[in-house]
Amino acid sequence: MNYFNNLFIFEMANNHNGDVEHGLKIIRRMYDVCKKYNFKFAFKFQYRDIDTFIHPDYRNRTDVKYVKRFQETRLSETHQALLKEEVMRLGFISICTPFDEIAVDLIEKHNFDIIKIASCSFTDWPLLEKIAKTDKPIIASTAGASIEDIDKVVSFFEHRDKQFCIMHCVGEYPTGRNNLQLNQIDLLKNRYANIQIGYSTHESPDNLDAIKIAIAKGARVFERHVGLKTEKYAINGYSSTPEQISAWLDVAQEAYEMCGVAGERLEGSEKERTDLRGLQRGVFAKHGIKKGERIVIENSFLAIPNIEMQITANDMSKYTEFIANKDIEINQPVMRTDVTITNLRGRVLQIVNKISHLLMESKVVLPDKLEMEISHHYGIDMFDEWGAVIINCINREYCKKLIILLPGQKHPIHHHKMKEETFHVLYGDLAVNLDGEERNCKAGEMVIVEREMKHSFSSALGAIFEEISTTHYKDDSFYNDSNVLNNKNRKTFLTFWSDWLLKPVS
Repeated sequence: MNYFNNLFIFEMANNHNGDVEHGLKIIRRMYDVCKKYNFKFAFKFQYRDIDTFIHPDYRNRTDVKYVKRFQETRLSETHQALLKEEVMRLGFISICTPFDEIAVDLIEKHNFDIIKIASCSFTDWPLLEKIAKTDKPIIASTAGASIEDIDKVVSFFEHRDKQFCIMHCVGEYPTGRNNLQLNQIDLLKNRYANIQIGYSTHESPDNLDAIKIAIAKGARVFERHVGLKTEKYAINGYSSTPEQISAWLDVAQEAYEMCGVAGERLEGSEKERTDLRGLQRGVFAKHGIKKGERIVIENSFLAIPNIEMQITANDMSKYTEFIANKDIEINQPVMRTDVTITNLRGRVLQIVNKISHLLMESKVVLPDKLEMEISHHYGIDMFDEWGAVIINCINREYCKKLIILLPGQKHPIHHHKMKEETFHVLYGDLAVNLDGEERNCKAGEMVIVEREMKHSFSSALGAIFEEISTTHYKDDSFYNDSNVLNNKNRKTFLTFWSDWLLKPVS
């Protein structure tokens, strides 16, 4: 059973005042309070073998605070068992804190569900060794412990495969608002990511803020001292009455509701989606768009209001291709039914990973954030056969590009009217056709391509080569095949990130 999620622990401690009937009243009153909440609830007791826990010379001393208190509130084993049985009868999870090894034996004899380690015993190694030998889940409070000590105790229980939870706790009774140190919950959660973190409270019962903050920070196990104020018995400043526990649980429940979904992304409400959709810009035809034309920023405009089923600006990712399947008139909305939609992201990432792999093999080093073009002359689906990746390094009076061909890839015949270029092969094999004459090149070789010279290139095993040229001008590439020339969507533009060479892109 996973005890350590939304578990609220009521700590009896010595609030039974050595009076078993008073202890039973506390348990029953808290049971009545818990009925309306959908949390897990536990009652916790404290066991000490008083006869050995207190030095013989001090057993009858009334001037030592704790000796006096423990002696005055001492319960017989019969009464301890009676309280535990009542807890089980009412459906509480049973927890007990031992302060010595004999108390651990009694906890096992009484068959408690969980053992709690008090902050004062957090590094009581003989006691921890004894507790670790039981089969009980463990909750440990960390008040006063150094981070090194917490590391040691966590390691101790991890090595023994114990199911355990650690709790932020401040050992001041009651703890002032200015010393609740709730950020320690963050520290514990970050440092011990695989361990459930809880919050053991010692603040004034009137403080209803701390539980809300603790829940918001991710604590999932909570402990609070409880008691009953009667004519015979008073209650201390950090123990809560049933009425105060009810108020505490009310705000805890409210905090859970306010924090909402955890561990997964919220899908959002229909109202939220409708409201946001109303603020999104719709896509409209800037001029008449012909059937077969790609919808791009240049031939459309973005404006509100949009209508249902209209393409919006939020859909216009560079990875998504919209091709008109009918003529769309000027100023008309571009509807989903008017276009064929193709998501290119998966294909683009596949290409990026292939060229990254080739770059890593070649050991060619590139700076970060360069402009990159995926040229797919006959469509991205045929990229593996016809295409190239072009990384634009610089374009001034001179120009340098890095051109990457995957194995088996070809680049169709074309020429440039304004620029002259030189290919310098850096890696792999490159076949260059210049005005019909084929030349096979390997790494280190260079080829000059003069203006107006028709040329194409391909690679059997993959190639990377530099293209060094005069200034590159847009629309200065003229392809023999009119299908390529008329394909206005033959390039996908990206930014090259150097960390692509360190890990797969997804």
